[in-house]
Amino acid sequence: MIRSVVRGTGAALPRRIMKNADFEGMVETSDEWIAQRTGIRQRHIAADDETTASLGEAAARAALANAGLTPDDIDLIVLATSTPNNTFPATAVEIQNRLGMHHGFAFDMQAVCSGFVYAVTTADLYIRGGLAKRVLVIGSETFSRILDWSDRSTCVLFGDGAGALVLEAGEGTGTIADRGVLAASLRSDGAHKDKLFVDGGPSTTGTVGHLRMEGREVFKHAVGMITDVIEATFSQAGITADDLDWFVPHQANKRIIDASAKKLGIAEQKVVVTVDLHGNTSAASVPLALSVAVADGRIKKGDLVLLEAMGGGFTWGAVLVRW
Repeated sequence: MIRSVVRGTGAALPRRIMKNADFEGMVETSDEWIAQRTGIRQRHIAADDETTASLGEAAARAALANAGLTPDDIDLIVLATSTPNNTFPATAVEIQNRLGMHHGFAFDMQAVCSGFVYAVTTADLYIRGGLAKRVLVIGSETFSRILDWSDRSTCVLFGDGAGALVLEAGEGTGTIADRGVLAASLRSDGAHKDKLFVDGGPSTTGTVGHLRMEGREVFKHAVGMITDVIEATFSQAGITADDLDWFVPHQANKRIIDASAKKLGIAEQKVVVTVDLHGNTSAASVPLALSVAVADGRIKKGDLVLLEAMGGGFTWGAVLVRW
């Protein structure tokens, strides 16, 4: 059978680093307060000349270089983002053009923080369906553009960045030993829209709007929802938490990561955590964490890796990959 095998990973971060202490003159908060409640120590903030497209392009080029490929080898680009350069066209086609790629096709995927997990699953279906041999999957965000910098409950949580990976069609035997995407579970429930959303849009206010969040409500639902899709993914693959080599969760809050891993019985040493370095970068969160763990040698060929995310909507999902 056809499997979607990871060939390469890459990342890109804005030049500016904003530490927790930098917020102390802006809103009523402190480094200690932010770190204790979220695990975040710093985040990267895009300059005027750094956009979702430029960061996405840089991450894509890094992933292609890591894979030993060029844009000519790619059939499809799937970009997960909630902060596109324009309402239309899709920022994916801008990245396609920036890469000098004038063949194939490209589109954006909007599932907020779950976007990259949704995008990997979508790319896998295109590959297994025979419509693409190699897919560039990117998560790129500039959430700093939609933050209310006077709202201390949200502005300290988010950062900008991009991550990418290249998926390639490979032959598998249909067993858990295959390399590539092995199982996935995706969910959404629009009843929770008002708990995490942006209060603007072309069809409603005609403005971009700002991010709004009911933090306690999101936290309350997060662990249970994450557990739900992960257990469904385990069931599909016929594995348990003990079989995992690495757990790469969405980097929103260290407390959510810890509680989820504990509930699922995933050992702390198997959890990749980068929220302290990047903050919540939404759809870029998981590929950024992946890129860090691949670059430092933790994630190696043959490892069983679980990706997970939850975002506004609510949307949530998990993907199991043999590296």
